[in-house]
This record gives sequence, structure tokens and C-alpha cells, in this order.
Amino acid sequence: MDRKAYTAELAGLRELRGEITAAEKMVAAAQKELDKLTAQRARRVAGLAGYEAAKADAVAKASGLSVGDVVRIAPLLDPTPAAVRAAKADAPVAPVSVPVPVAAPVDAEPAAAVAPALTRPAPAVEQPVPAAPTAAVPAVEAPAVVEGQAVEQPASAAPVVPAEPTAPVGPVASVAAPVRPVAAVGPRELPTLPDGPAGARFEAVTAGLVSKRPSFTQQARSTVFLDAATGELAVRDRVVRLDLGARTPGEILDAVLAAAPGTERIYVTAGGPWHDGAERYSTLKDAVAAWLNTPSERWTTAVGSGRDKLAGHFVHQRQPVGRYAPATAPEGPVTEIRSMGEWFDADGADVVTCRQAFTLLWQALRRHWDDAVLMGSPSQTGRDLWSRTIPTSGKWAGGYPVLSEELRGLLHATGGQGRTELLLPPRVPEQLPALVEYDRTFAYAKHLWKSPVGTPRRITAAGFAAMSGPEQVKALMSCSHWNVRVTVPQGWNHVGLLPAPVTGDRAWIYPSEPGSTFTTWAGGAEIHLALSNHIAPWKVEILGGLLFEDGKPLDEWGKRLKAAWADLTSLSRAHADERQRQAAYLASRAVRSVLLFGLGGFAQRPRLVSGTTPAGEALPAGVEILGQDGDTITWQRQAGFSRDPYAHPEWAAYVWSGARAALLDMKYRQGKEVVAHAGALHARPGTVVYFGTDGIALTERQPWPYRGEPGDYLLKGHLTGPVPHPTSQEEYLKLRGLGRAELAAEQTAGGDR
Repeated sequence: MDRKAYTAELAGLRELRGEITAAEKMVAAAQKELDKLTAQRARRVAGLAGYEAAKADAVAKASGLSVGDVVRIAPLLDPTPAAVRAAKADAPVAPVSVPVPVAAPVDAEPAAAVAPALTRPAPAVEQPVPAAPTAAVPAVEAPAVVEGQAVEQPASAAPVVPAEPTAPVGPVASVAAPVRPVAAVGPRELPTLPDGPAGARFEAVTAGLVSKRPSFTQQARSTVFLDAATGELAVRDRVVRLDLGARTPGEILDAVLAAAPGTERIYVTAGGPWHDGAERYSTLKDAVAAWLNTPSERWTTAVGSGRDKLAGHFVHQRQPVGRYAPATAPEGPVTEIRSMGEWFDADGADVVTCRQAFTLLWQALRRHWDDAVLMGSPSQTGRDLWSRTIPTSGKWAGGYPVLSEELRGLLHATGGQGRTELLLPPRVPEQLPALVEYDRTFAYAKHLWKSPVGTPRRITAAGFAAMSGPEQVKALMSCSHWNVRVTVPQGWNHVGLLPAPVTGDRAWIYPSEPGSTFTTWAGGAEIHLALSNHIAPWKVEILGGLLFEDGKPLDEWGKRLKAAWADLTSLSRAHADERQRQAAYLASRAVRSVLLFGLGGFAQRPRLVSGTTPAGEALPAGVEILGQDGDTITWQRQAGFSRDPYAHPEWAAYVWSGARAALLDMKYRQGKEVVAHAGALHARPGTVVYFGTDGIALTERQPWPYRGEPGDYLLKGHLTGPVPHPTSQEEYLKLRGLGRAELAAEQTAGGDR
């Protein structure tokens, strides 16, 4: 090519550039118009849900959408049979909050105490977990669906999550289904690490997906606090009383915005209007969905556009989120209606106290984050605050890589949450001499100092067996996740130590029958405790595992939240004004929720997508049939993981594993010296009645010290016996409430004296 040809080619490129630019503008204009029309269609579909006789298939045909898309926009049009929805709603779900982390790392015992119990995998056929009549009652564990995750999906995402998020505070968790008997479940096979090229994906990260420190500051939203029972509204420094009419979303929005123009977020502190008329519906979730989608001439469901993902409603039995935009100005501002219960149980506090609690919370966080902003939910706030602690120097200055989808799926399937277990007679008496509850104080904040980072290294059974005793101990004490075959030793007469998988959605039991053998996954802290506990070592065969690098991705985040919690806790005890003391206490509970839900947000479960197919037609691959109504089959299937840069299930799994170990054995230290122990293994056999994530119920008081520090066991309730043994989780929670009331009365009487 000569210079003349080169110059001509450049001129041609300039002309082509102009044509491309013009074409791009045309595409952008067309896309904008398409987005506008799509949003109009979504609003019209949502509006049709207000017609009682509306059918999803007719709306789908008229709109050009699939039935599944129509149901995602308007949940009331879901053609799923009522019996199927009722069966799903009645399924037992563990009413536990996000679990607490490991206390302190289990002290390394001499190698001789550990190595003999570690053996190579035996070729013998594995025996199933026996469902003995003396076994504990397992609770079905709900997936860690965090509200902040669920609502941050695009408007087309399914608005009804497969399982409700766990409650942030104890009292909310008192609504529970009866626990299933052991006979109803059987062993469940967990996935293992494949060999060959397929196994390489389990030692990899997702390309181009990294948790990075944000380069922007969150914008605060104008927020008010509403008691929907009395109509009182706290806005800025004044309280007004509103006429809420029939308390529909439209009437609430009209009344609030008339009194406080520009409001973007409404927290309902009491009198949840979403339960109005609930008796007319087969499930409480259906009632909430109907309330959220109440037709209004002035308001419509916010469907979002472009990069705005905060759109659509979040349907939850007790803590729903409604997002609305003016019907006449769909591109205008969005106003949210949310529940105060996301942050804390208001426990009768008025709107002024709730608003003051938010003010104190923001002030406490602001002392540790210059750019702290309270977002819609604790999970969103916790994740945002964590992202602002990502280091700007050192190895992880560029952010933390997200594990491969295969590895995240493995952790999802094998990393159970907190231990929730009711132990039944004859392991405990039919008549309890007392019911004594201990609860670990703000346990998460104590145990975030170490977490797994980077790409894990696979450890095979042969590789582990080839290690020396000290090397094995070091591997178990590092951030690790192990596939093991476990045998309960002969003569064991205490509680189970390791979770065994059983049928159901992520359900686990804790075998303790001598001679029981099962295969499971567990973290290094649990495995080490099973091998080195002070009662009797269990036999553990290492089948394989994942060994991570020890890091501190959550340490700074935890330290700052711990400091904010300590400030507010101190204020709640020392302030001279009763209202301020209550507000400070509620704010301290909100900090706990930020940590609990923030950590739970890292778990990121696979999404579930539901749909319907006419009978006789081929079903999509990999679906689970939920039921059939006439000629329509309803199904669901996993849709995989989203590309969430904050997905770190390895952190949640490590903390949850440590939580289960801490319920059994927690060490109190002064410096490096262990000065006391607490936990189930330090109570007499036959005295443990219940495990509840970060608490234990027993039949007698324990000499466990309480220093008021995160992780300490606090005496929370004492119900004087004889007490009939609870036969279900629901019965236990009722007795727990009585025990807390009795202890409070006892402490009040002691203070008066």
C-alpha cells in the first residue's frame, strides 16, 4: 500500500465512522422507544391484575409475553393451583435468623490426638443415617434469600421468592411451622468434587467478576416513619396525624406525600396494612401480594428502566416492599413502602422513637464511615458499607474475585446455615425441671477476623493422608471446607457434632447414636472439634476438600460495626432520657441486622424460576413439577447464579460452620490464655433441649461467664419447672417467651430490692 492509497483509506474510515455514529443514534433512539413501550406494557399488565376474572394466558396472548413473564409482572395472575401454593406455604421452614460465626479458632491439639482418628477412606459400603426414635427433630433450613438481593433484580425477575428471608430479630421468628418428625426424612446425597477437566472448574474464579471498592457516594433518600394503625407520621422534626382511608397503597401514598412532599421511602412501624383482609386468601403471602397490587388511578407499580433495578414489589409475609410511581408520570420519582421490621422489632415504640433510632444509627455509622448512607434494607446497607472497606493497597487492592459458578453451587448445596434442632425424649426428660435459655451476644462481630480468599486448592483423600500430623491440623484450622465420612463413637451419650444431610430443601440432622455413619461436608473448625473434643474423639475419614488462603476481607467491616454497636449499647444503658435509651437500643439492634443480613447477602443462592406448560407439550429441561390444574402443568427450575460482584458464599459458609462449632464449644480468652469454656459440650448429657442458631436451651443454669462482649453467652430466659417437653418448634418458642418474661420479672424484682 502506497501513501495515496493509505490516505484514501483513512478518508473512507472517517465516512464509515460517521455512518456508524448515525446508526448508533438510531439504535439508541429505537431502544429508548422500545423501553418506553415495554414499560407501558408492564404497567398495563400489572393493572389488569386488578380485574377479578383476569387470566394469565389471555393477558399473555394479548401482550405478546409468555405466561411466566405475565406472572412475574403481576403475581396475582399466577395460575399455580391454590392447593400447590398452600402446600408450599405450609411446608416447615426453619424460623431462624442468619446464623452466627465461629467463636475463636479451635486450639490446635497435639498431633497425636488428631492423627490417629484420621484414616484413609474405607471401601466398605456406607451405612445410611439411622432414623432412630431417639433422634433429634430436624428443622428444614430456609435458603438465605436476603431481601436486598431479592429486590435488586430487574423488573422482569420473579417477585415471589421461593422462601421467605429469615427474620432479623428473635421475636419475629416466633411464627413457625411444626417441625417434621425424623421418620419423614431420609439420607440425601451431597455433590462431590469431580475428577479430570470438570474438576478444574472447582478451583477457579469467574472471569471478569470482582468485588471492587465503589467510586461513588450513595445518595440519601427522604424518609418518613408511619404508624399505619394510628395514622401518626414522623417527618423531620414534627409529627402529623393522617387520614389513611382504607389503608391501600394509593391512599397511604396520597396522604403521606400531601403532608411530606418529596418523600421517597415510607417505613411502616406498626399496624402493617398488608395483612388487611388476609382471611380472604389461602396464604398470607397471597394476601400481601394482593395488597401490594391494589389498583389505583394515581399510582402504578414501578417497573424501572435502563440501569434502574430497584423496581417492582417484593412479596414477603411480614416484611414486604412496595415500589410505586405516579400513573401520570411513570418516569417520575419512585416511592417505597417498607416494613420497620427489616431493621428491628419496634416493640411498641412510637414513630418519633423509631425515627430517632434511625438518626442514632446513622450517626454511629458515620463515625466510622465518612460516606455512610442508610439504604432501604440492612442487607443493602451492610453490603454497601463492606464495599467501602475493600483495601486500596496490598494484594487485594483490585478487589476480591468471585468464585466459579460450579464452586458457588457446591458451597450452596453443602454449606448449611445455623443449627436449629429440638431434642426429644428419651434423650431429655418428658418433664423438664426448668427451661433455661442462653443467647450469644452479637456473635458475628466477634468472629469476622479471618475468612477464605482467592482460589481454593483441592485436597484429595490421598493428599491429606500423606500430610504429617501438624500439617493436617494446620489444614483443618485454616479456611477450609471438607467432604468427610463420619462415625459416631461407641459409648457416645451427648449431642451430635456434625450435620448429616437428609431429604428436603437443605435439611440437616445431627446424628448422635453410637455407631451411626454418614457422609457430609463441614468446615475445618467443626471437623477439628469432632476429632479433638474433650469427651471422645469421633472417627472422621477425609474424602476430599478445598483449602483456601486465610485472609481478612471482613475484618475491618466487622471492627467498625462492632464499635458502632458498642457505642449504641452503652448509650442505651446510660442515657438519662427513657426515649433516647429505647432509641439507642433499637439502633443497636439495627447494627446487628446490618451485620447479619450483610453477611447473609454474600451467600447468593441460585434463582428459582417458575412457569406453566399445557399438558401434553414438552416440559423445559431440568424442571420440577409442582402440580397440575386441568390442562396446565406448573413447574419450577433453578436458573443458576446471577453475575453478582458481591457473591462470596465461601465467607458465609465459613462463618456458618464456625457458628455450629461455637454452639458446642466456645473458649473465653484473656490474651492467648483460655480461662473458661461454654457451649453444649460443657453441659451435662441429657440437659440440652434446643439449638437455635446462636443460642441454646437447657434444663439447668450454667456457670458460663458473661462480660457483655460480642460472642458471650447471655442468660436470656428461665422458666421454672416442671415444664412439659415441647413437641414442636412452635411449642418451644411459646415456652421461650414465657421464660424470658419470668426472668425479666425476676431481674426487675431483684433490682427493686
